[in-house]
Amino acid sequence: MISVYADLAIGLVLAFLLLSLLVSGVNEAFVRLLGIRSKFLWAYLRDTMDGGSSEGTSWIPSKIADVFAKLPFSKNDPRPRHSPDPAPPVVAPMPVDPATVLAAEAPVPDVDMTERLYRRLQEIDHPKGARTTISDIPPERFSGAVMELVSAEEGGVEGLIAKLEAIHSPLAGHLRGVWKGAEADMEKFRAGVESWFDGEMQRLSGLYRRYVKWVVFALGVALTLLFSMDALEYGKTLLRDNAFRAGVAAIAGGSEDGLTALKDKCSADGAAEPYECVTESLSSPALVKIFDNAIVSITVPPEGGDPSLNWNGGVWWDRLITPGHWPGYLLTAVALLFGAPFWWDVLRRLTGFRNRG
Repeated sequence: MISVYADLAIGLVLAFLLLSLLVSGVNEAFVRLLGIRSKFLWAYLRDTMDGGSSEGTSWIPSKIADVFAKLPFSKNDPRPRHSPDPAPPVVAPMPVDPATVLAAEAPVPDVDMTERLYRRLQEIDHPKGARTTISDIPPERFSGAVMELVSAEEGGVEGLIAKLEAIHSPLAGHLRGVWKGAEADMEKFRAGVESWFDGEMQRLSGLYRRYVKWVVFALGVALTLLFSMDALEYGKTLLRDNAFRAGVAAIAGGSEDGLTALKDKCSADGAAEPYECVTESLSSPALVKIFDNAIVSITVPPEGGDPSLNWNGGVWWDRLITPGHWPGYLLTAVALLFGAPFWWDVLRRLTGFRNRG
C-alpha cells in the first residue's frame, strides 16, 4: 500500500516538474526576447545615476502591468546604445563646473551618467542588437568603474561628488555616505561602494522576483488550461494505472486476483484481445497520457510511424467549462507557483537521488 502512494506522489511531482519547466522555459524565452531583465537593470541605473527620465518620472514603472506591458515596448529604452569597441583607456572628466552652476543658478547641465558608466563596462557587453544586453553587473566591476570615474576628476572623490550634486544626481548622496563611512580611505571607499551596490542588486532582484511571480502565475494558469491539466483527475488516473499493473503482475505470477480488473479494463477500452489490451496499457502509462486532453494532442501509432497531431477543441472546451475540473485546475496552477527547483528537490527526496559534486 505504501508503494502505491509513493508511486502516486512521484507521478504527481514529476507532472508538476514537467509543467514548471515548461512555464520557466516560456517565461525565460519571453524575458530574453524582449530584454526585460536588461531593461529593468538599466532603468534602475537611470533612476539612481541620472534621477529619472527627461519627463521627471521614474524609469522603472510602479505597476506590474507597466513593467511587462510598457517597459518592454516603450520607445524610451533605458539601455545605452551598444558599442563594439573596448572601454576607452582614458576617462574624460565630467564637463561640469559645480561652482559656476551653483553660483549662477544655471540650468542643470545635461550629463548622461549612465552612458559614462556604460563606457567603463562595455567590454562585458555582447553584440545582440542596437542596445546593450548587460543584465547583470558584478559589484566589484561597478566599484572599479566608479574608481575610474573618480580618478578622472581633479578633486578625486570629493570632486566627483560635487559635480554629481551640481547635476542633481541621486548617486551623489549614496557616494557621499560611503565616503564619510570610509573616512577618506580610498580602499575602504571602493569596498564600501562594492558592498552598497551588492545590497542594491539584492534589493532590485527581490523587486524583480515579486513582479515575475505574477507573470509566472499567469503563464501557469494559461498552460494549465491549455493542456487541461486536472491534478485531481491525473492522481486518480495514476492510482487506476497502478492498480491495473498490480493486477497484471498478479496474473503473471499465477494468481487470478487481478483477472476481474483486467476484464473490466479491456471491456471499457473496447479491446477484444486481452493481450492487445495489456500491451497497450503497459506501453501507455499515465505519465504518457498527461497531455492527452490538451487542445492539440500528439498520438504515436502503436505499430510505429510518424506521430500525428489531433485537434481536441470540442473535448477540451467541454472539460474547460465543466465545474468538476476547476478544483484540479486550481491545484495545478498553485503547484506551478513553487517552481521547477522546488519540485526537483521534492522528486530527489522521494526517489533518494542525490547529486554528486
